[in-house]
Amino acid sequence: MTSSFKYGVSVYSYVNDYGSIMTLEDAFDHIADTGATGIEILGEGQVEGYPEPSSAWLDTWFRLLDQYKLEPTNMCSWVDMRLTLSHWLTVEEGAAELARDLHLAHLLGFKFLRPKFGVVSHDLVPDPNWEGYVERNLDLAHKYGIVICPEIHSPTPIKHPVVDGYIDFIERTGTKNFGLMVDTGIFQDRPLVHWGSHQVTEEMRKHMAFLNGIAVNPEEFLDIAKYVVFIQAKFHDIDENLEDQNIPWKPVISALKRAGYSGWLSSEYEGLRSPWRAIDQVRRQQVLLRKLEREHDEGRFA
Repeated sequence: MTSSFKYGVSVYSYVNDYGSIMTLEDAFDHIADTGATGIEILGEGQVEGYPEPSSAWLDTWFRLLDQYKLEPTNMCSWVDMRLTLSHWLTVEEGAAELARDLHLAHLLGFKFLRPKFGVVSHDLVPDPNWEGYVERNLDLAHKYGIVICPEIHSPTPIKHPVVDGYIDFIERTGTKNFGLMVDTGIFQDRPLVHWGSHQVTEEMRKHMAFLNGIAVNPEEFLDIAKYVVFIQAKFHDIDENLEDQNIPWKPVISALKRAGYSGWLSSEYEGLRSPWRAIDQVRRQQVLLRKLEREHDEGRFA
């Protein structure tokens, strides 16, 4: 019997609509309408009064979870190592920021926390103090039942010292409260036409190579699968025929299935930011992913 994926949506998908033409309840409504059962948020972006929401906001949050039958999945957070240009966070300060977000994630019912550590290179090598930030919070994460999971995000491929460092940390500590999040943008194998609200130019491609995709082979997922705890299903453009213009979903789904992955696929739209487009795009992706999973399980993959 093949395990099934769990389907969710990141509110970040609606980033340009959210707070302008879309309320928090609108986001819940659109997510539930796709048939997804999980909601992912950005703490700083979607929690009013972050990091200490009011009791009224909390009442609304839990009412909406119950009303729309959605489960909190992952909360995204940041450890801002350079709050000022003259001061880098100490281990104690960074650990305190991470603890702050663990408290909030627990309060809201999340089981995963994605910290975005400050980086020191274009291929997203994290602040060297990241291990200290995390190790000082492993007991708290264990107490709350939360897995801390930094993401593997383009332009960082799977075969990279960043990934090796995260895996070495897991092996060294033996923790169950730290794992990998994979952003499927790493599998992008065709160039983007739009990035945000902009048409991609040749000049942009020269300075931002990730716009062309780093084309990680989906088969490489099998090498790290046992460490992966969450997947952000990044995408940019799915046409009316349910053909993704940038991500090769069939080999991706095949690799996830053969690896035994049965966790969340959380839609994360990052395509053209025109009003309401994200709503339709997320619906298309949810249909596409379920279709491919069903075809795989029925033995209809070539």
